[in-house]
Amino acid sequence: MPRIGVFVCHCGTNIAATVDCGGVAEAARGFPGVVHATDFTYLCAEAGQRKIQDAIAEHRLNRVVVASCSPRMHEPTFRKAVAQAGLNPYLMEMANIREHCSWVHADRQVATAKATEIIRMVVAKVARNEPLTAKQVGLTKKLLVIGGGIAGIQAALDVANAGHQVTLVERTPTIGGKMAMLDKTFPTLDCSACILTPRMVELSQHPNIELRTYAEVLSVKGFVGNFEVEILQKARKVNHLTCTGCGTCWQKCPEKNVPSEFDVGMGRRTAIYIPFPQAVPNKPVIDTANCRYVRHLAAKERGEKLMECRVCEKLCPTKSIDWEQKDEIIVDRFGAIIVANGYDTFDHSVYGEYGYGKYPDVITGLQLERLMNASGPTKGEVVRPSDGKHPHSVVFLACVGSRDDKVGRPYCSKICCMYTAKHALMLKEHDPNIQTYVFYIDIRAAGRGYEEFVRRVQEEYGSTYIRGRVSWIYPQDGKLMIKGEDTLLGRPVEVEADLVVLATGITAAKGAVDLMQTIGISYDTYGFINEMHPKLRPVETNTDGVYLAGCASGPKDIPDSVSQASAAAVKVCGLFSQDYLTTDPMTSVVDQMKCVGCFLCEEVCPFRAVERETLRGGKVVARINESVCKGCGLCVAACRGEALNLKGFTDQQLLAQVTALLRA
Repeated sequence: MPRIGVFVCHCGTNIAATVDCGGVAEAARGFPGVVHATDFTYLCAEAGQRKIQDAIAEHRLNRVVVASCSPRMHEPTFRKAVAQAGLNPYLMEMANIREHCSWVHADRQVATAKATEIIRMVVAKVARNEPLTAKQVGLTKKLLVIGGGIAGIQAALDVANAGHQVTLVERTPTIGGKMAMLDKTFPTLDCSACILTPRMVELSQHPNIELRTYAEVLSVKGFVGNFEVEILQKARKVNHLTCTGCGTCWQKCPEKNVPSEFDVGMGRRTAIYIPFPQAVPNKPVIDTANCRYVRHLAAKERGEKLMECRVCEKLCPTKSIDWEQKDEIIVDRFGAIIVANGYDTFDHSVYGEYGYGKYPDVITGLQLERLMNASGPTKGEVVRPSDGKHPHSVVFLACVGSRDDKVGRPYCSKICCMYTAKHALMLKEHDPNIQTYVFYIDIRAAGRGYEEFVRRVQEEYGSTYIRGRVSWIYPQDGKLMIKGEDTLLGRPVEVEADLVVLATGITAAKGAVDLMQTIGISYDTYGFINEMHPKLRPVETNTDGVYLAGCASGPKDIPDSVSQASAAAVKVCGLFSQDYLTTDPMTSVVDQMKCVGCFLCEEVCPFRAVERETLRGGKVVARINESVCKGCGLCVAACRGEALNLKGFTDQQLLAQVTALLRA
């Protein structure tokens, strides 16, 4: 026989301002099965939890209803409290009278009546609750890090230094990410390579880290603690076990006019190459799309003739060129995954009025970085792409692909104001006589020392900031004319420039959506990962055991990316500190006698929890992997034969709620 206790929380004034909490508790005393009902100011506080525990003992309660805020916030809190009082935690239910009632009503009488009915429904449900028991499963204490930028590097090192095995997968031939492409970092103007490359080397030499560059994640199966991952190791056509990275092959390669991805098209590389001098691993790969020998083989199959090369093979002192090397699929098991897949810059070509691609002297901020970098295509000399001359006036256009609904990017990219200011300052250091102009919407410099840095650029280095957007760029007499508006003065402006730099915003990395779907985690309309909770669980995803770091969840600067990477690493270490995992028992269950094997449940399950099982006689039915199931209920709703039910939310429990409301 159910003995139910109802506890109504004031939540300060969040609930009590529009709900008569005492009146609701009094009404609840008359509900079937309720033997105790009371209200309290803050039930989530220690005193409130003790009040619930004392009532369980005093009134011999075997069911508890807590009427307060969203279960998403405090359901674990109250489950733990009733468990400490000796009650099965799944015999406690929460009635959300804050988000579902007090916050959406202004009329106190209406809100009080609605809160009463919400509690009535939950009381009817909890009376039919059954004790549930969590299961224990083992875990593999090995981490997979996806992405070799600064966030991925930091996360991998933190977890490896804690004594756990780590595999880092990077899709390009080297780790380092976008940070490796930078000359200096704001606001301290540290040499980017000087602070990054020691971390890269430390990672490559760490005994607990397996580094897989030029590789991609193909599939992810399993669940927290027990992920099975397929990794595609792409063929480099170079045996990295014997290669010493002497450089003979890429120095002598005759195909020297391939656009360099690392230099953002501003420089050229060979067909066999390392992306930059400090690359890790410092061993080359062969770009088969541009290799003369590979093109010769393809032409030979078509019956055509092309010159055969193989210079790298002939000159390699260790005979490391391997034309027979094939792509390889590696299958490994991991207990956790950190997604740090980085970002890409916005496709600025959609702004036709800026003339990118049409006028060679319109470049992006990342291209300017490569021009200013000592290891860049011009050895640090800033020149105009059109004629190789030094510019005397440079115009920066901020928010290209940020804060613009017209191109589908209403969000701020966070770093553009700062790297534009950095570029303006560095140009002045290269040439004190250069004139710099910045067209901006608003200056957003929220980090430590950021505002002071922008002011320094304006006041000490004389950069002219013009508030307003540019409407048109056109060439005239060997210059670029920039037409825009100064919204502070309320008048049009026209500036003559030798070079125009577009401060392109941050977008999700190429292939991000495919990667998220492969892993089974949710993402927003822009391709960034959705956090489990933006404030309380900012490095966790909706899939247990999968964490995020860096720009995977949105625009961030380097300090924020590193901080988040370390936070994700702590979560992983916390997970790996356990000998086994406890799973949530509120999962779907299949009545295999009713199942007809249509597997519509398998199609709708976002967590891949539905598996197929062959019974005696050959009948194939659905089975729920309870370690993977998150209890979302989609399979239950989709099942035509009513063969599925959800523990904690059975059809009988939900029907009892509806019936209680209709009979009120």
